[in-house]
Amino acid sequence: MLFKIIIFNCLLFSVCGLCKAQTKSLQAVKSDQAPKLDGKLDDDVWKNVPVAKDFVENFPDYGKPCNQRTEVKIIYTEDAIYIGAYLYDTASQIRKQLTQRDKEKFKDVDNFGVAFDTYNDNQNAFQFIVTDVNVQSDIRISAANNSDNEDGNGIDYNWDAVWDSRTSFTADGWIAELKIPFSALRFSKKEIQDWGINFSRFIRRYNASYYWNAVNPKTDGFVNQFGTLTGLEKLEPPLRLSFLPYISGGYQTVPTSSGTINTFLHNGGMDVKYGINESFTMDMTLVPDFGQVQSDNVILNLTPYEQKFSENRPFFTEGTELFNKAGIFYSRRVGSTPGGYYDALQLADDSGYTIEKNPSLTQLYNATKFSGRTKNNLGIGIFNAITAPMYAEFKNSKGELLKMQTEPLANYNVIVLDQLLKNRSYITFTNTNVTRAGNARDANVTAINLSTFDKKNTYNFQWDGKFSYVTGPDPHNGFTTNTQFNKVSGKWQWGIYNSIESKEYDPNDLGFLRSPNEFTNGAFLSYNQFNPGKIFNFRNYNLNISYSQLLQPFTYANTHLSGDFLHVFKNFWDVSLIVESSPTWEHDYFELRTPGKFVRKPPFAFFGLNGSTDSRKKLFASYFAGFADFSPIPNDPFYLLNLGFRYRFSPKFSVDIKEEKQDDKGNVGFALFDESTGDAVFSLRRVEQFTTTLNAIYNFKARMNVTVRARHYWSKVHYTNFYDVAEDGNWLLRPYIDGQDDNFNLFNMDMFFTWDFRLGSRLIVAWKNALGPDAYLDGAVYPNYGKNLTHSFSIPHSNQLTVKFVYYIDYLQFKKKSIN
Repeated sequence: MLFKIIIFNCLLFSVCGLCKAQTKSLQAVKSDQAPKLDGKLDDDVWKNVPVAKDFVENFPDYGKPCNQRTEVKIIYTEDAIYIGAYLYDTASQIRKQLTQRDKEKFKDVDNFGVAFDTYNDNQNAFQFIVTDVNVQSDIRISAANNSDNEDGNGIDYNWDAVWDSRTSFTADGWIAELKIPFSALRFSKKEIQDWGINFSRFIRRYNASYYWNAVNPKTDGFVNQFGTLTGLEKLEPPLRLSFLPYISGGYQTVPTSSGTINTFLHNGGMDVKYGINESFTMDMTLVPDFGQVQSDNVILNLTPYEQKFSENRPFFTEGTELFNKAGIFYSRRVGSTPGGYYDALQLADDSGYTIEKNPSLTQLYNATKFSGRTKNNLGIGIFNAITAPMYAEFKNSKGELLKMQTEPLANYNVIVLDQLLKNRSYITFTNTNVTRAGNARDANVTAINLSTFDKKNTYNFQWDGKFSYVTGPDPHNGFTTNTQFNKVSGKWQWGIYNSIESKEYDPNDLGFLRSPNEFTNGAFLSYNQFNPGKIFNFRNYNLNISYSQLLQPFTYANTHLSGDFLHVFKNFWDVSLIVESSPTWEHDYFELRTPGKFVRKPPFAFFGLNGSTDSRKKLFASYFAGFADFSPIPNDPFYLLNLGFRYRFSPKFSVDIKEEKQDDKGNVGFALFDESTGDAVFSLRRVEQFTTTLNAIYNFKARMNVTVRARHYWSKVHYTNFYDVAEDGNWLLRPYIDGQDDNFNLFNMDMFFTWDFRLGSRLIVAWKNALGPDAYLDGAVYPNYGKNLTHSFSIPHSNQLTVKFVYYIDYLQFKKKSIN
């Protein structure tokens, strides 16, 4: 399934494109009267309107005319733009599957979409998609060629606009009618203007996508392949002012080693969106509540690197493409776990105090985003957030209270200037800054990003330079550069790159970097068969090589080789083979957690087979089986097996379950520091991991559903040998150290009832159940996964039940009602 998503992302919505090659245009028609939004298209205003037709297949067989007639009309009024699409279909029955809003689920059912490039810059667009049962998705598309980005393909599914739609079924197909208020878009103020535009259609039973203006998969790009909507006259950008006040309440119980903490939850705040002018928007959130977000996929992390989590909070996922462009903004730093949270837990254990209060998340006072783009295509973005000082509270045996600060007051700031150039090129300046109260650490990072394409957009050159400066108890500064030259279009594609990170480069106050002090060169080569053959709909082959050294001192680190192929068969089953190898002994300078000291890690070779069945069927299955060996350590194979199944019980109800198992009999890594010498002790160990994840969704209707997500993760670590590490990185066997084995269990269940009861307004009821923070490490070692799963339910769990009510207020609608 993963590779199918990659294919669709690349083929349907790729944004790293080619110079504009428009072949179709459509005359805009202004109407004094708005059509009735009912999904019927029988209003007089739709008569005598130019029709967009003759759609062209994009995937799987590019260039073929759409075998189902499609006709689209578009008109606009002073307030909004309307799209009416008649999607003829000869099928006796069209699937009417209800799905969630966004999240790519619209690909599980027939859908229609429209995308606007309002600045005609070939790089940025707003896309609106509606399924045949009127489930909406909206997408923000931007230029994003920086591989550091969390969203490296420039597709933002988290962007949400307030717009309306209706659909209906007919004897010969279905109809979609969309209303996009101008307040949901950004565009220039001109007497007459042209927009880039494209219409899309996806027919699920064919697994085929079609566009009005052809989108060629051999050409790197999507927005640059739009048609043109001409003659938009005297558009007056409306006052964009909306409010999202909310109230929330609930109850939480958290078990700890010193007792259970019970808390009544109550909160209230508001989001404000204000269009300063036709191009720039300011978003503010005041005292936000993020209790209704999905739990993180925590693991037992044996590496020296921090685990990176996905961002699930709406304010930090929506409309942040400009701030993410340089790859130095990791929004999870804002409002994260207080730095002294675990120190407070340890203090309670050591002192015998009872914890009365110890917040696991830093409270956000407010956050503001200001962003937009000028007529000269200069993008400007400013982000600012202020977090509260956090405190843990304790009570001793005498009833006396003790207070401990776990996080100081802090200000987080990001400034971005992004100038678009010809041929979809750009240059971007980004600065991040973190200032903390008192003598705590402050930090600043500045980045310059340059991306240029040739006129034919066959080749792309990128250069990034970043500089970090940290003050406080441990002042230091550093830099990093990244240079790439790639062939980005055609069947054959290739690239070479160089990356340099100095020893003191440190963006981690507001960014994310696992390890600095590296010098890496690499190259890749790929071949793509975009048009179907006798057996395959699509084929892709990739080869990659990288050679890394430590920068200071300049010495060898590792060599990495990888290759893979992906085949999508005519029946839409797919299979992939993945091969990876580190053919020489790696010199790892980070594993021992000791500056300047390295350990030699053995070479390995990994082989993996990945595939899935036809996702159009009720039962969909996926698998990934892998094996690694080649190490000189005897009897140390690595096994990986992932199985996934999804079943649609009805158009409203579906369940998917995934099982992931890893067994590494030759895992090597840091174990502990020797108490007498302080030296790092290396180890050989067996690490077993097993994860079960269940997702279920029941859709009552297009805008009301219940989702359940349960995840149990188990990891067992058995140490077999311990070693001291010599100066040359070799291992020196030492006596066995008892008591180091781990048995780690984690369980989370998230259940959300979501009801969008009116446009932009929402009611959320959330229940979250999890192992408490003291119960992650379970001292008893159980022999198998089943017994660990059973035992997990006997450990005290935390529970949280919350209700959140959000109401959308549009100033324009409020003003009209006041006048009337």
